[in-house]
Amino acid sequence: IPSLIRDAYSKEKEYNGKDVRYFSFISLYNPREMYERYQPLMDYLSANSPYRFELKLGKNYRDVVTFLKDGSAHIALLGATTCIEARKEFNIIPILAPLNSLGEPTYRTIFITRADNKEIKSLHDLKGKSLALASRLSTSGNLVPLYYLYKAGVRLSDLSKYINLNYHDTVAREVLKGSYDAGAVIDTVAMGYQEKGLKFIFISEPIPGLPIVVPSDTAKEFIDTVKNALLALDSKNLGHKEIIGKWGEEGGSNGFSEINTNHCDKV
Repeated sequence: IPSLIRDAYSKEKEYNGKDVRYFSFISLYNPREMYERYQPLMDYLSANSPYRFELKLGKNYRDVVTFLKDGSAHIALLGATTCIEARKEFNIIPILAPLNSLGEPTYRTIFITRADNKEIKSLHDLKGKSLALASRLSTSGNLVPLYYLYKAGVRLSDLSKYINLNYHDTVAREVLKGSYDAGAVIDTVAMGYQEKGLKFIFISEPIPGLPIVVPSDTAKEFIDTVKNALLALDSKNLGHKEIIGKWGEEGGSNGFSEINTNHCDKV
């Protein structure tokens, strides 16, 4: 049934004779930022494939899993946690992951605090302090931070308070405002806000890159089309860099790499 629903969505509207394909993303940023970052990627795919790609944005991480399951999205960029959640409910195929600045399909969690905060220099210093995390389904913004807190001997009960916010950029802004003493976010968000007044107190080991996945019944022609279009991009090529430079690292500004089916299990 999901494949039939996807076909219906595809034929819902056409652009210059092209069937529409919906691409969804986990909500790392607020909706406006998501559109600004990822619409250029949709434009590139539309120009370099027989399909018209459109963004399918949800309110939270769970929405993206739902979109894939009910067929209202044909392809999605997930985190490891949402990838595992999706696989519990239906079959998906990881096909690609964005590369970081070192050319590796990985990213990291970064714990942040205000640059003028002299009390917090390590994870151990978070005891008695307040902490903002991202979505409960976020790998870099919740699962991995909790793991490193545990390793550092810090329990949630040791904090003065903690909260899960919807977006990583919201976490960064709330820490800057002083609403929370510290936060944990994906590295690209932390680096984007560093010059605005943040400092890093802990950087995690590499995490398997955000997987781009499709439902297992997706046509091979579609998968090959997406792979060919994205793998053709080379961040060292000035012409390509001009195209992908504004996508954000998690959106492919350094290019993409093929991944295997057990990619999400490496977390």
